[in-house]
Amino acid sequence: MKFKALLIAALALLTACASPNVQQYQAKEPKLDLPSYFLGTTHAWGMFQNRSGEVVKRFKVEITGTGDTQQLTLDERFRYDDGSTQRRVWHLKRAADGRWLGRADDVEGEAHGEVAGNALHWQYTLLLPVDGSTYTMRFDDWMFLIDECTMINRASMAKFGIELGQVTLTFRKASCPA
Repeated sequence: MKFKALLIAALALLTACASPNVQQYQAKEPKLDLPSYFLGTTHAWGMFQNRSGEVVKRFKVEITGTGDTQQLTLDERFRYDDGSTQRRVWHLKRAADGRWLGRADDVEGEAHGEVAGNALHWQYTLLLPVDGSTYTMRFDDWMFLIDECTMINRASMAKFGIELGQVTLTFRKASCPA
C-alpha cells in the first residue's frame, strides 16, 4: 500500500513539474482580456477524450457573459451529443493582483486563473456527475486567444494526480462574422 501511495505521489509531482508557466506567453498577441472576449454571446464546440484518446462525448455550449472589467458572470448552457443538457454559471472576480477567481455550483472551492499575453491558465476542482455518482476531478485548463473572435481551450482532467482525459473546446464570439 505504501508503494502505491508513493507511486501516485511521484506521478502527481511529475505532472505538476511538467506544466508550463503562463508567463511564458506574456509577449504573445493578441492580448486576452476576459471581459472583452466573453461579454455578450459566445458559442463553443467541444469534446471529451478519455486517456486512450477515444472521443467519448461531444457537445455544444452557448455562453452569455455579463458584467464589467472586474466581475464577470458566464452562463454556460451545454447540449451533449446524447441529447442531455447541463448548465453552469461561473461568477468570476478579478483579484487585486490581476488574477481571476471563480466560483460555480459544481466547482469545489474556488477556481484560480492567471492571464498572460494571449493565454489563460485556469485550475479548479469540478464535481462531475457520472452515471448517478459524483466525482471530484482536478482540471488544469489552458485557453489561448487566436484572434479577436476565436479562442481554443484544452483542459486536462485528473484524479489523484493521474490524467483521466482531456477536454478540447473552440470558442467563437457570436458578434463575429462566420
